[in-house]
Amino acid sequence: MMWMLYTLLAVLVLAGILYLLGNYTFWLPFRTAKLPRIVMLHQVTPDAEASGMNMPPQKFEQLLQYLQNKGSTFCFVSELGEYQGQHNVVALSFDDGFLDNYQYAYPLLKKYNAKATIYLATQIAGIETLTVEQIQEMAASGVVEFGAHTQHHVNLLKLSDEQAYQEMQSSKMDVEALVGKCPSFAYPFGRFNAQHEQMAKDIGFINAVSTRKKIESYSDANQYNLPRVSTHGAMNALQMRIALAKGRYKL
Repeated sequence: MMWMLYTLLAVLVLAGILYLLGNYTFWLPFRTAKLPRIVMLHQVTPDAEASGMNMPPQKFEQLLQYLQNKGSTFCFVSELGEYQGQHNVVALSFDDGFLDNYQYAYPLLKKYNAKATIYLATQIAGIETLTVEQIQEMAASGVVEFGAHTQHHVNLLKLSDEQAYQEMQSSKMDVEALVGKCPSFAYPFGRFNAQHEQMAKDIGFINAVSTRKKIESYSDANQYNLPRVSTHGAMNALQMRIALAKGRYKL
């Protein structure tokens, strides 16, 4: 009977170790503070559960407080090339254009004087979106820059080259019509290939972000395939720090 108890104990210990290693990636290589952190976000609302898509306002404020206490320099994604080699550079980024970005994230961005880039899918369906007036107010504030995210939030890999180019170019034109400029692009679902990277360059975007969960230097090699720091609305303080140090806090 004792061997069964020891076996059960060993299994429980192994399960605990695997859980720890999977949910706290402290074992990943440390990334120097000279590398920029591009933080990936979507919603900031108290009206939905904390998730990979939603970081409730209280958690978002904790993130901003932590970054501010570290002495972070906030910049727009389009400005990353100007900050190469500087310490503690952070570019906050929001995908899609949710209404709650104005309701809950925007007041906190102003409170902490933290710049952020919002990637608009200009004709996205199925979500509550920002209004024209809200977009223009945020753009005029100096703390929000708008980028493009295609018109209809489409998987570019499922489109022909002509359709993909049209979606990307038209979304850029839509954002420019709203706020006068649109320097950066985000690939919907993180789905794209080398041809789409070239399209982003040809269309005139300064850079483009992916959903790769890493921290890398900003260079010509990844200018149109920039990785971002993975976040989750339910991550704890330790996981938040691990994510910002390593690029992701869990597998």
